[in-house]
Amino acid sequence: MFAFVRHWSRRPSASDDEVAEQGRLVLVTESVHSLTQRGITATVNAVAHEIGIDQSGASRLVKSATEAGYVILRASETDGRQRQATVTSSGHAMLERAHEWQEQVFGRLTENWSVQRRRDFQQAMTDLIDRSYALDA
Repeated sequence: MFAFVRHWSRRPSASDDEVAEQGRLVLVTESVHSLTQRGITATVNAVAHEIGIDQSGASRLVKSATEAGYVILRASETDGRQRQATVTSSGHAMLERAHEWQEQVFGRLTENWSVQRRRDFQQAMTDLIDRSYALDA
């Protein structure tokens, strides 16, 4: 699995800077969405933990996503010192496009697989992700 992730993280692109920035925007918006879906307040620190970077890096990513209109950052209703992020409608639309692209890539990678094998693989990955969240708790 590590080799697969490493391989895909190093893939060159036609416009590396532009694609890298879009990838960062997807990453931070997806992390805010995922945290919110799991009932976790999407603070900058929570985003940092979710994507495995330091707080200052997460703060810059959240700021970029806010400037792009994908997330809104506002004071928490329960703790005015804390800011929480939420995904905007533009952010949801962007994530939908990103997920469609991921599905297309998955389709190309598994084009010789049976429908059952694809379903089994997707279920196994979902189970691994769910288990990893459970271990974090």
